[in-house]
Amino acid sequence: MDKLLSLFLLAAAPAPVHTPAAAEEEAEIPVEQLIAAALPAKTVMAKAETAPVATIDDAADDPAIWVNPLDRGKSLIIGTDKRAGIHVYDMAGRAVSFTPSPRLNNVDLRGNVQVNGETTVLVAASDRRDETNAAIALFTLDTDAGKLLPLANLQIGKGEAYGMCLWQRKSDGRVYAFLVLKDGRIDQVELDLSGATISGKVVRQMKLSSQSEGCVVDDRTGLLYVAEEDVGIWRFDARPTASVKARAMARANGKQLVADAEGLAIAPAGRNGGYLLASSQGDYAYTLYRLRDGRYIGRFRIGDGPGVDGVQETDGLELALSDFGPEYPAGLLVVQDGENSPETQNFKYVSWADVLKALF
Repeated sequence: MDKLLSLFLLAAAPAPVHTPAAAEEEAEIPVEQLIAAALPAKTVMAKAETAPVATIDDAADDPAIWVNPLDRGKSLIIGTDKRAGIHVYDMAGRAVSFTPSPRLNNVDLRGNVQVNGETTVLVAASDRRDETNAAIALFTLDTDAGKLLPLANLQIGKGEAYGMCLWQRKSDGRVYAFLVLKDGRIDQVELDLSGATISGKVVRQMKLSSQSEGCVVDDRTGLLYVAEEDVGIWRFDARPTASVKARAMARANGKQLVADAEGLAIAPAGRNGGYLLASSQGDYAYTLYRLRDGRYIGRFRIGDGPGVDGVQETDGLELALSDFGPEYPAGLLVVQDGENSPETQNFKYVSWADVLKALF
């Protein structure tokens, strides 16, 4: 099925080379027209929202969730402001801390990582300060203070850093970072966290044909999923010795998934099952697929609620399946809100139980 889907995608997808004029033309399509052309979407509402970021325009970008293993209600949400730095929020959306670091874009974390001999929470973000030289910013999370502590800034190579996701290999706990560059190149970076000097080396490169950003790795299966914005979602074997060939997961066909295809998150179930969630940014929706075979499950939007407004144009998102209490008994979904007028952008919290109820 992968081979047939891949052939279909290659035949039906837009040309991989996009001129600025073509991109501007696509951007001018009214969102109402994109919504009308797409498949219907259910509606859920957010339970809470974070404090707005301090900077204006397109600023908030991507969240990550640290699940407190002792008290889920004291879990923390990390969110980037790509014009100013990186925030830490509590489960009510209150600002806990802020670390200045301009031009951080996507963020990911792993909560049980050995760094210089100590077990800690590792946080990684794509660093776009130099648009010609890609870098990764590494932090550790002080979970008691809710504060990020700078660890290292790794220079990776030529190109503009964009997307970021981590993989912690089950067999030995080694951590790899996948840095997605804006032109579709994907650098797999093996992190050396064992000593006082943190380092990383590129052990493999993959390439998609056009602008890409969102990515996520399923630590259970060692599969990497990457969103090529105008084309669709691809998957790779995350092993550094594996093939660099991409396999098609889903197509941005204007029906199930509307370009841009943006943030990705995994809803695991069992040893290798579950779902892949994608931001269908073009029509303000979210699309759910079955991991096993890419089967389309359904779509939803986040509408205006009695206490929290709805969501438009989501870039990054993250999902954690755990019992976070009565508001989030099946899990917490955090999404970037691209339009939070009259305030600046922020992040919204959605109950995964509400999403499941709407789609199943």
